[in-house]
Amino acid sequence: MQDLEQIQQDANALFQSIDNLAELDQAKARFLGKQGVLAAAMRTLGSVPAEERPALGVRINQAKDAVEQALRARREAIQAAQLESQLRAEALDVTLPGRGLGRGGEHPVTRTLERIEGLFHSLGFDVAEGPEIETDFYNFTALNIPQDHPARAMHDTFYVDAAHLLRTHTSPVQIRYMQAHEPPLKVIAPGRVYRCDSDVTHTPMFHQVEGLWVDEQVDFSALKGLLAEFMQRFFEQDDLKVRFRPSFFPFTEPSAEMDIACVICRGAGCRVCSHTGWLEVLGCGMVHPEVFRHVGVDSERYLGFAFGLGVERLAMLRYGVNDLRLFFENDLRFLAQFN
Repeated sequence: MQDLEQIQQDANALFQSIDNLAELDQAKARFLGKQGVLAAAMRTLGSVPAEERPALGVRINQAKDAVEQALRARREAIQAAQLESQLRAEALDVTLPGRGLGRGGEHPVTRTLERIEGLFHSLGFDVAEGPEIETDFYNFTALNIPQDHPARAMHDTFYVDAAHLLRTHTSPVQIRYMQAHEPPLKVIAPGRVYRCDSDVTHTPMFHQVEGLWVDEQVDFSALKGLLAEFMQRFFEQDDLKVRFRPSFFPFTEPSAEMDIACVICRGAGCRVCSHTGWLEVLGCGMVHPEVFRHVGVDSERYLGFAFGLGVERLAMLRYGVNDLRLFFENDLRFLAQFN
């Protein structure tokens, strides 16, 4: 009996001196394992007189229960201490101000494209779309650019195969639209286009918006008035000056380049406009009769004009960006300015 009392005291003292569960399991084996102290005591019952065995057996089981209770209490105490330590390490100060959610915004090119579409829609234009992989016919031939035409040298083209290419402009959308609809027509064709360019002012992929107006009473003065009105609204300058210079495009005749007074220096001359006071913004002209012939429009009855502008070009001018590549490098410090 005295030995059993001593076993309980030794077990309790040992358990209290342990601070981690691994060591506690080792201590458990010493007292409660198959080769432990209490198991050995149980094996000695055979050498005890028969009349004393029941009482001694009960006492051994009581000692075993006491050791198990002490073990369980110590395990719970260690687990509670570990949890408390973890909670302290992971504590949050709920009185601190919360972190703001990072929210994205529209890309400046997308914002500019939507602004262009909205302004032309207010002027009565519909929006048309077409495939980015085009045939040679729609991208060149139907626009009065045959195989041997020198104007093809103006377009550094990505060819998919002998008959297909990545469109170099969105004018093919106008051809497809005229094939599917009868005049009168007022439509713009925004979208991605591709050319073999890559520098401060060019990228291999960029965005264009091309416009087309076909009707019986459409002339060059209407073209000038429409584009002047659009530029004034886009840059929010009612007194914005514009000018038109003769130019050449195979699909229009006559053709012109449109300039606007520099929106940075208001025409006074600066680095952006090369100190000329003017900025070139788009090309335009009256639709060539040969283009009408390809789509079955009677050029004796109908007239039309077309224009094309670069979305990134207008975005750079509107937002004061000096390097086109910034739009495509995904630098969050740059893009965050437009949120």
